[in-house]
Amino acid sequence: MIPSFDLARVESPAYVIDLGRLRHNLGLLSRVQSEADCKVLLALKGFAAFSTFSLVREALSGAASSSVAEARLARDYIGKEVHAYAPAYSDEDVSELLTLADHIVFNSVSQFERFAPRVRASGRSIELGLRINPEHRETSIALYDPCAEGSRLGVPRRALSDDLAGLDGLHFHNLCEKNSDALERTLAHVEAEFAPFIERVKWVNFGGGHLISRADYDIERLVGIIRNFRSAWGKAVYLEPGEAIGWETGWLVASVLDLVDYGTPIAILDVSATAHMPDVLEMPYRPKIVGAGMPGEKPHTYRLGGLTCLAGDVVGDYSFERPLEVGSKIAFCDMAHYTIVKNTTFNGVRLPSIVTYEPESDELQLVKRFGYEEYRSRQS
Repeated sequence: MIPSFDLARVESPAYVIDLGRLRHNLGLLSRVQSEADCKVLLALKGFAAFSTFSLVREALSGAASSSVAEARLARDYIGKEVHAYAPAYSDEDVSELLTLADHIVFNSVSQFERFAPRVRASGRSIELGLRINPEHRETSIALYDPCAEGSRLGVPRRALSDDLAGLDGLHFHNLCEKNSDALERTLAHVEAEFAPFIERVKWVNFGGGHLISRADYDIERLVGIIRNFRSAWGKAVYLEPGEAIGWETGWLVASVLDLVDYGTPIAILDVSATAHMPDVLEMPYRPKIVGAGMPGEKPHTYRLGGLTCLAGDVVGDYSFERPLEVGSKIAFCDMAHYTIVKNTTFNGVRLPSIVTYEPESDELQLVKRFGYEEYRSRQS
């Protein structure tokens, strides 16, 4: 994943989103919508760079939100279908969602029964759904597995009464960075376990985790799965990927602030793993760096450390063709999704700027530069 622009042109630290790559991903998702006769929503939990939403609005059917704030962002900047789901809602949440959402999905029967009458009486034609737990595991990382033992996400079949009425739709989600074969296995399980409920509703939301924009993703198989489901059941189908929209569209550009060697050469960067790319520590995983290799693969190996005082704020060990110097710039790959939406101001470190790159004109545009006010506004 090599950027088309010179890193020297980018101020550091900064997330850079390539609009050409974003259009490519959205084009694939638009193709799925057309060929499978379904609707694809942007899951804002993965990608919420609203300066790019004019592109999203052209390609997709709307957005899926996990909070009132996300629902408002979707309503303000996309303006198409707004779907809401959260593990639980407060009275205040529901009051606001009544003005924002077109679909509200509940995580439990008790919340559905508590809030459904209020939604029905709102005067808006809001459709109501329930998240089900298929109890079918496809994800190996426990942190991201909604079907892990004791999961709080979704209602298992044994907890559903056959006389539950008033649902417009069902929602399930158990995937993370998966291909279409994982959906096929999951859907077979859902159809077998939840058939009486599928028969009664208007739509089924297949959730996210479909990495449709990855090069090896089998789009034809996905289209076939959705078309077969629609033919068998006559129900509308939604998908709500987040990662697939931002997949391989961006970089986090960083600079070396200092170099130390106390037995291991260490480069201290102006970015932080824990604050600016938290999945590196949470999953954990090793992000790729443009032009870098594994330790010892290239002549010069360094441990890359973050800017905060957390002892474990370390990205990992990488090797480079040339020695790093103070001021050297590096670019972490695939940093548009689940980074900007999850970053923090821990230690008061400055959030990376947000920059877009338009390959057609070779233009880099600074969208937002963050500073003290972002840190201050989160304190009291």
